[in-house]
Amino acid sequence: MNPTLVRWLQAPSIIVLFLWMIVPLSMTVYFSTIRYNLLYPERTGFIGLQNYEFFWTDPSFFPALLNTLILVGSVLAITVILGLAISILIDRPFKGRGIVRVMLISPFFIMPTVSALIWKNMLMDPNNGLFAFFANVIGATPVEWLQDMPLASIIVMVSWQWTPFAILIFMTSLQSQDQEQKEAATLDGAGFWSQFRHLTLPHLARPISIVILIQLIFHLAIFAEIFVTTSGGPGVQSTNLTYLIYIQSQQAFDVGVASAGGVFAIILANIVAIFLIRAVGKTLTV
Repeated sequence: MNPTLVRWLQAPSIIVLFLWMIVPLSMTVYFSTIRYNLLYPERTGFIGLQNYEFFWTDPSFFPALLNTLILVGSVLAITVILGLAISILIDRPFKGRGIVRVMLISPFFIMPTVSALIWKNMLMDPNNGLFAFFANVIGATPVEWLQDMPLASIIVMVSWQWTPFAILIFMTSLQSQDQEQKEAATLDGAGFWSQFRHLTLPHLARPISIVILIQLIFHLAIFAEIFVTTSGGPGVQSTNLTYLIYIQSQQAFDVGVASAGGVFAIILANIVAIFLIRAVGKTLTV
């Protein structure tokens, strides 16, 4: 087919995709440079970088930034390590493997709000939750999970829902691994850890990078779990950047400051993504 014709056929979808990304981003950048509070629409005007300064100097900003990095880093570490371990365990044929795979993947398809409600009311509730029941059985004091360990509780919820995603990607990738190499390594006396380091891990380098990148995009925008369970508290102990932006936009009605926070979140996401992908790529190729 004529390359020029191919480009013309691709042009409409590329233009739509370009507009789909550029228009919202441009509007966000524009709103971040003006004073725009929904409670005082008559005071709208250009103020330059004052919204960024206000967001940067907010007392909740640095705790929210630290919580965001801890939340994203912890969830990525847990999901990748558990996903690798479980994928390798179920890679070999065994009776009932199909059912086990479906059960392992199913939590990923639960909506975040529903998942948060399950953990909050059925598992972590200090009075009627399952964890409190087991604590009472062994004579221990039930833990106030969402009050005493709010950020850790959010990490557990998100990890539980996203580990199946990592399992799905790794499990699919392991199906394409060259079995002859593994058999040859076994005949040469290579043990499990040697095969994992020199064969399995390099084979999964690209899937691991994909899992990290996709999860990074979603985890920087975690909101439902925090909104449903802790509302960012106690204090700001479980507030992340996304929830801080929500407070500015939906509670303070300050669209300008919230837009400045959104621009900052975009920049942070790109910096962290580039750093993580390069670090993981170098580690797995060594």
